[in-house]
Amino acid sequence: MDILVCIKQVPETSKVEVDPVTGVLKRDGVDSKMNPYDLYALETALRIREKVGGTVKVISMGPPQASEVIKEAYMMGADEGVLLSDRKFAGADVLATSYTISQGVRQMGNIDLILCGKQTTDGDTAQVGPEMAEYLGMPHIANVIKIEAIKASSMVVEMDMPNTIELAEIKFPCLLTVEKDIYQPRLPSYKKKLETKDREVKVLSFKDFEDQNEKRYGLNGSPTQVERIFPPAVNTDKEIWNGSGAELAERLTAKLKELKFA
Repeated sequence: MDILVCIKQVPETSKVEVDPVTGVLKRDGVDSKMNPYDLYALETALRIREKVGGTVKVISMGPPQASEVIKEAYMMGADEGVLLSDRKFAGADVLATSYTISQGVRQMGNIDLILCGKQTTDGDTAQVGPEMAEYLGMPHIANVIKIEAIKASSMVVEMDMPNTIELAEIKFPCLLTVEKDIYQPRLPSYKKKLETKDREVKVLSFKDFEDQNEKRYGLNGSPTQVERIFPPAVNTDKEIWNGSGAELAERLTAKLKELKFA
């Protein structure tokens, strides 16, 4: 089975500057890491490969330094990696991002299963996976919490719906977005780091895509515009109270009422 995992490099800190003109995050010079939710998708892919065989590939979109998360995926067991990197892709919203990645997927040959994390910690939209599937004409299921069975031409998965847990069978090729409770991600292997230190990270740019319409990528292809974006306010105020249990309970109740929490 040929499995593709979508991964992303995200800021490792909440102290990130915002471009006042475009409203996008300034990622240059910021400590970054693999999006935590993508670790669960990658672990799912590796476990499926262990069970049925095949290959695990990863794809990411971002500036050249985003190749580091692909190298991290190699250290966890991924076989191949592709980075989509071009200034024309910068500033993309979820729609333009989904379209760009779908175009990259088309350059990677036949894929049986695409796995995505639930969402990213820098955007939190949870839309890219399903939108990619629509562009690729694939059936898709979100909120997957368990792989029940893998058959020759389909798989059965368990998904966490708002009020129920449901089973669904989906035919290959397909796309799944997985929840963080599906598996515990493994740690990167130092042995694999040494084994894969010279492994290529293939880079694709705009010129490698079939669709050469620049209006579908980056800011040009983003129908949503950011009105205002700002970092969250940091509140480090604290109080330490001393007293008996009854006194502290009474004081806490009064404080909650003062803050209009009760």
